[in-house]
Amino acid sequence: MTVATPTRCLVLWFPEWPVTAWRLATDAWDVPAAVIAANEVISCSAEARAEGVRLGQRSREAQSRCPQLRVIASDPARDEHEFAPLLTLVEQAAPGVQVIRPGLVALRARGPARYYGGEAQAAAALLAGIDELGVADGRAGVADGVFTAEQAAREADPIRVIPGGESAAFLAPLPIGRLGDQELTSLLPRLGVRRLGDFATMDAGQVRDRFGDRGVRLHALAAGADSRPVQPRTPPPELARQVEFEPPLELAEQVAFSSRTTAEEFIAGLAAVNLVCTELRVMVFTEQGERSERVWLHPSCFDAAAVIDRVRWQLQASATDVIGSAVVRVRLEPVAVDAIAHHTPGLFGQGSDEKVHHALSRVQSMLGPEGVVTPAIGGGRWLGERQVLVAWSDRPALPQPLGRPWPGSLPDPLPATVFPDRRKVDVLDADGVRVRVDDRLLLTGEPAQLVVGAARLRTAGWAGPWPVAERGWDAERARAGCRFQVADDTGGAWLLVHDADGGWWAEGRYD
Repeated sequence: MTVATPTRCLVLWFPEWPVTAWRLATDAWDVPAAVIAANEVISCSAEARAEGVRLGQRSREAQSRCPQLRVIASDPARDEHEFAPLLTLVEQAAPGVQVIRPGLVALRARGPARYYGGEAQAAAALLAGIDELGVADGRAGVADGVFTAEQAAREADPIRVIPGGESAAFLAPLPIGRLGDQELTSLLPRLGVRRLGDFATMDAGQVRDRFGDRGVRLHALAAGADSRPVQPRTPPPELARQVEFEPPLELAEQVAFSSRTTAEEFIAGLAAVNLVCTELRVMVFTEQGERSERVWLHPSCFDAAAVIDRVRWQLQASATDVIGSAVVRVRLEPVAVDAIAHHTPGLFGQGSDEKVHHALSRVQSMLGPEGVVTPAIGGGRWLGERQVLVAWSDRPALPQPLGRPWPGSLPDPLPATVFPDRRKVDVLDADGVRVRVDDRLLLTGEPAQLVVGAARLRTAGWAGPWPVAERGWDAERARAGCRFQVADDTGGAWLLVHDADGGWWAEGRYD
């Protein structure tokens, strides 16, 4: 069987890309940061590494090494989104790019090398272009085959070219873990095989008998015989649109009116590939370098008029604290798209949901984005802080994440009515004496009466207490109390809180 000759490849590698992507998205460059997945560090910044943070550490151990560490949840969508401009720049300079993963790409070296006058010169030209985007730690490797070129990039400073035919010698001293196979990485060192060169010298037949076809492929990689070709991606159609203003515009209505044609082109471009936009990112740039960015949702799909409304609303909301100068550019990007067939009107229309959306959107266009709000459930221990009002068709911006454990929070089902400000009530025993909770969580009497305003209701049943305490270390923000569920003789049910001072309050009502 004839083995294909490895192709000369050029690989661009951007170390710790998940952290770099987060920094590009948040513009936070001076803080030690680590990206966490499955409670383990998968990427960390140079500042965090200097404090002892390492890949594979548990998040608690990483924070013990670096108390000021910024812990970031892994977000593959963020990694891909922030990598897109770099990928576009590379494809403009050298088409035929294969994306191995965000932060790591490969391309055939022959074309760029002939254009720029050499392999090293081509790598330098690509890195120089990416440096202008604010990513200055890129590395490049050129070698026979994608695998060897990737290892060359990891050993580069910032460029390393492995001459043709020298792949095996270059790979030989590298650790066996570079193959990226967990089974081999754990087994081969116990057999005394710790380097790629040691693995490459093993008999190919014995490797096949022990590890099968997968082992044979890895054995070829270790020997520098990577015959995999570069598989260029097909670039997706450019769906984003932007408009430049010269001279810059100061009024929101002027910007919205001047963006109308761009919004129509944006919607038409999506329709040309049978897509609609259900989640839209609007970015506004000013002549003084200010930037306003916001993601807007739509219960159905955006049309040109809805896009223009979002541009105007965003400018109005940002006029006081974010934007202080004239607008020079507006960019529209689809964050989420859907097949246009899913949004084609049916024979009898879209139904009541579509009518409700049109009505609310019409009111919102007259009152502004905050004029129509809908409730959302956020994180926290107290019902008042969990009830969050969100602008219609906007992404919920929860002040406290919902996914955290929140020990002491109320489990489902939640009360249908939540009082924004807790109502003062009183709970009395059969003799009319206020019921209290002592230090041992024991009641001083049996709840028999519930006083709500001027109404005095008899209790039909009760349950509790369930203690809740938070921020005991902060005297100003500490809160503590005991929850009770109380049913009255009229069929109503209440969620009550007995505070540390002996007072009773109603958090909500079960309707």
